[in-house]
Amino acid sequence: MAYSTIISAQALAEHLDQKDWVVIDCRFSLADNTAGRKAYRQGHIPGARYADLNLDLSAPVKSYTGRHPLPDFTLLSQKLGAWGVGNRSQVVVYDDAGGAFAGRLWWLLRSLGHQQVAVLDGGIRQWQQHGLALTTTLPKPVKTQFRSYLDNRQWLSANQVEDGLAADKIVLVDARTPERFAGRQEPIDPVAGHVPKALNRPLQLNLNQQGRFLAPKQLREQFLSLIGTIAPEQVVHMCGSGVTGCHNLLAMELAGLTGSRLYAGSWSEWITNRNRGVSRE
Repeated sequence: MAYSTIISAQALAEHLDQKDWVVIDCRFSLADNTAGRKAYRQGHIPGARYADLNLDLSAPVKSYTGRHPLPDFTLLSQKLGAWGVGNRSQVVVYDDAGGAFAGRLWWLLRSLGHQQVAVLDGGIRQWQQHGLALTTTLPKPVKTQFRSYLDNRQWLSANQVEDGLAADKIVLVDARTPERFAGRQEPIDPVAGHVPKALNRPLQLNLNQQGRFLAPKQLREQFLSLIGTIAPEQVVHMCGSGVTGCHNLLAMELAGLTGSRLYAGSWSEWITNRNRGVSRE
């Protein structure tokens, strides 16, 4: 059985020793970019590699980009191969933030044509709550070749978002908290607010009190209530920098609403151009 959206801790534990399964730890903190790697070294799921949001899953920031530009896909493909990810691998990604960071690598792999990738539902906390062991032993992956089949239709540029909104061809869904979306609070970016016409769907709504994804039926009902009769293919997700927006995209896929896309630059890129509109409240 191939997993392409989420996977339970129990299911991962049952397959952990299979050679064609690769687990990747994506823990990260926007407040301390060394915290994720430190946490990994203090204890991770056995065999897990570590992927750094800034160093592995993003390109260097430039004056016209957002805070987490899309990575060099050739370089990322090489790293995946070095981590032992082949085209037949079942990849499982996890974090300690409900999938907020692991979703980035989930989406990147899918954009590279690799469908057999799933987010660990509930992350490392769910793993531990099931009494499953962690280790400090670093893995020794067997290097392989990862052949990418990049599909650049999976994301939109700022210009494409502007044009799509102007022509009412897309619905833009922002995954940030209501306070940030409304512009009442902005702890990270220099400008507060949101893209005009955007809708707000905080990623936290995708999760239950245990930090696990809601049932597909619940997610489907909630997203349909938000987007109405718009086809999923017309939905474009965003957030602060193109990372947590992947969480809403994953939730839609889990709900059977397939085909939505990502505004990769998101809010932090949008505001680099003062001619782009900003709405508050």
